[in-house]
Amino acid sequence: MNKIEINDLYLIFGSEKQKAFKMLKDGKSKSEILKATGCTIAVKDANLKINEGEIFVIMGLSGSGKSTLLRCINRLVRPTVGEVIVNGRDISKASDKELLQIRRKELAMVFQSFGLLPHRSVLHNIAFGLELQGVKKEERERKAMESMQMVGLKGYESQMVNELSGGMQQRVGLARALANNPEVLLMDEAFSALDPLIRVQMQDELLALQAKMKKTIVFITHDLSEAIKLGDRIAIMKDGVIVQVGTSEEILTEPADDYVARFVEHVDRSKIITASSLMVDKPIVARIKKEGPEVLIRKMRARNLTVLPVVDSNDILLGEVRLNDLLRLRKEQVRSIETVVREEVHSVLSETVLEDILPLMTKTNSPIWVVNAEREFQGVVPLSSLIIEVTGKDKEEINEIIQNAIEL
Repeated sequence: MNKIEINDLYLIFGSEKQKAFKMLKDGKSKSEILKATGCTIAVKDANLKINEGEIFVIMGLSGSGKSTLLRCINRLVRPTVGEVIVNGRDISKASDKELLQIRRKELAMVFQSFGLLPHRSVLHNIAFGLELQGVKKEERERKAMESMQMVGLKGYESQMVNELSGGMQQRVGLARALANNPEVLLMDEAFSALDPLIRVQMQDELLALQAKMKKTIVFITHDLSEAIKLGDRIAIMKDGVIVQVGTSEEILTEPADDYVARFVEHVDRSKIITASSLMVDKPIVARIKKEGPEVLIRKMRARNLTVLPVVDSNDILLGEVRLNDLLRLRKEQVRSIETVVREEVHSVLSETVLEDILPLMTKTNSPIWVVNAEREFQGVVPLSSLIIEVTGKDKEEINEIIQNAIEL
């Protein structure tokens, strides 16, 4: 279910917005428009669908438009053209009164600069939003205490926020946002001002919180590692344009253009790429009760294979069978393959990352079989795919290396 939809959104800063918009539609560049109208194109033709309960990361370099787009979502700025639909309602057209209620009940914001009140205690900072809503003191302090406990601030309620470290202050900001129990949490470079170790800790805690809360979170960052760690999906922006949207794996394996490719070229792919993107879906199999040695030998020779996965009638992986063993059975005129099924095989789940698959290469000369949680056979990760990922060589080079090794 889509929690947020952004449709055909443009944001133009300057006094001649309509003239600038027309020039943009006529194909003029940002620099041409700036020179002719004095207007800046901040966001151009943005379209996004953000699912309920996901962490959606919008990332890009400084000036890419990511934070500006976020401000359109909670209407801190009004789009020049387009829709921002939250829970089925276009908030770009909401009245000030409606907008106030949306911000109080549905959307909450966590800023990079914390945005705390230095003359108030931790508890009263967290309860401040509830106080503005007219919530009675007893109830708002109870909710604030619950929120504090969620983010690990229990025992700090009486301290002044300026007595806290940066990481602790950011917890206060997060607790304040959560105290309203919002449906959508907007986080603008929330961890970027923190020391690296504290930043990693806050990322881990956000993921732990999200596992319990299942909020819809829109997270802005310029850090690709942070985006990959946190995001269920990622949108990459450049010069106000959304260049690509996808999972971290999709962006790494299928970059939309050279800009995205350069952006991700130094990422450690072994921590991101999973078996699902390396595997060959449903290759031929050996069916334990249905097929005998003669049938399987013919199938394997026709495809130049030396090993097959063995499954039962429900596609549960039982093990593997090798061509040499089948040839021996044929010679002995044995019609069942059950005695030569090797049950101790290496299998992984489709979400297993390459980093955890690679050590298996040293323990087997068979492919890596892919199964689901019920051990139903899903596919195979060929040795060639693993070598391609490790070496960066293309498929033809790898096949030549493997063939030479076989001949030797």
